[in-house]
Amino acid sequence: MNEFEFIQNAAGRTVPTTVNGKAQTPYQGVGGFEPSGIKQAPPIRTCRDYPGDGDKRVPDLETALKKCGLRDGMTISSHHHLRNGDKVALKALEAAGELGVKDLMWFPSASFPCHEPVIDLMDQGVVHHIEGSMNGPLGRYTSEGKMRGLGVLRSHGGRWQAIQDGDVHIDIAVIAAPTADAFGNANGSHGPSACGSLGFALADSIYADHVIVVTDNLVPFPCLPWQIQGNNVDFVVEVDSIGDPSKIVSGTTQITKSPDRLLIAEYVARFVRDAGIMREGFSFQAGAGGIALAFAQYLKEMMVDAGVKARFVRGGSTQYLVEMLEQGLTDFILDGQTFDLAAVESIASNPHHVPTSPFTSYNYHGKGNFASMVDAVVLGATEVDVNFNGNVNTHSDGALLHGIGGWQNCLFSPCTILAVPAVRDRIPVLVDEVTTLTGPGELIDVVVTERGIAINPRREDLIDAVEGSSLPIRPIEEIKAEVEEIIGGKPQKPKLTDRPVAVIKWVDGTVLDTVWQLGE
Repeated sequence: MNEFEFIQNAAGRTVPTTVNGKAQTPYQGVGGFEPSGIKQAPPIRTCRDYPGDGDKRVPDLETALKKCGLRDGMTISSHHHLRNGDKVALKALEAAGELGVKDLMWFPSASFPCHEPVIDLMDQGVVHHIEGSMNGPLGRYTSEGKMRGLGVLRSHGGRWQAIQDGDVHIDIAVIAAPTADAFGNANGSHGPSACGSLGFALADSIYADHVIVVTDNLVPFPCLPWQIQGNNVDFVVEVDSIGDPSKIVSGTTQITKSPDRLLIAEYVARFVRDAGIMREGFSFQAGAGGIALAFAQYLKEMMVDAGVKARFVRGGSTQYLVEMLEQGLTDFILDGQTFDLAAVESIASNPHHVPTSPFTSYNYHGKGNFASMVDAVVLGATEVDVNFNGNVNTHSDGALLHGIGGWQNCLFSPCTILAVPAVRDRIPVLVDEVTTLTGPGELIDVVVTERGIAINPRREDLIDAVEGSSLPIRPIEEIKAEVEEIIGGKPQKPKLTDRPVAVIKWVDGTVLDTVWQLGE
């Protein structure tokens, strides 16, 4: 506790004033922070130092890392488009370990269970800490206070913001590319390990001091389309396999079969219709969770019945959105992340299925972004409180088990809907106060459960829009009290210490909340 100083931010949360040796700005409210300065930039390079024939290949990752000047304390970044099938990020960190390097900061766009061996690298001192979404085993390791530095969790847009604003300086970016040429042009939409878009790696390629492209499908120049431009790439490494594309598909990318969750999905679709959001030329975004996928199917049927067509839908793309595109129910899919193999095939072949990046979609320090232009977005949460604050990072026991993804960025939609079961594993999801604050309640408009729909009192327009509807509109406090009566009381408070293990950043780079070490 003595090594940290704390301050209370505008959300009333206690946050550290420094994180991993860097001074921090506490959260100042939605839109309250005014950035200044100029964007960061990589060092100037010269063609004199690169092969005239454009062949930037080196024999292996170790060689590439050495040529990039790898040394203790550097930051190595990676992307997660291959999700739980990724093999490149771990190989890069292990190669760094083989070279005897210590105290690296790993800066992934997200981690998955396949990255659990990074725990061994942290125990060995190769990796000092992680600034990136820590899922599963890495989240548990962090929550138990075993990581030497503080974890930093950012949204997808917040990660781009941190890179461009200089909050994070990437020394070496390692980009897994399903297809590339020897010059470094690369895409994720083609090749045996195709994963769709490479948008999460775009900022890394633009701003990092050095960039390594790793591919298992080298094609003759030019690699088209290029999502990563070879002019930003230092070295290209060929490997047997960058990952298992079948593991892009996670267990969540299936429509739920739970009657309660199907009811939630139906309520969400009916709300979007009855509130007048579903109209000709509208747009929406839904994730790849079971409820969100079911919502998309229900909405699709309602669109067909009403003769309504969307202008665009935002992905995370799945086969369900692809079917809407192919059936003429939307003009475009604007795809930030490709969640299944049907979507991978679509992004490779359909010009109306468009890869995007967090810069266009989510970056809060830009001249606008797509997030606020999406009419309705459907998200999940681990907890929601009576003030409509949302938590997606920790569970009721306080353990850090999820990243933020694009969740925070999506809150700027004109209608943000949290579709959540009222009870999860016999633990109420609706609480007095969220354990961890990931998103402020002023940006969360509707909470849909199987026991009713709560509309944020701030949104009088939505309340008026569904007046007279057959939907079960109820105060959030009433739904919460009903659940507690059934369960037998409020959920137990998590046992936490006063030692921080990670922080939650808001979309503007300010510190929104602290994740505390688990107690005994």
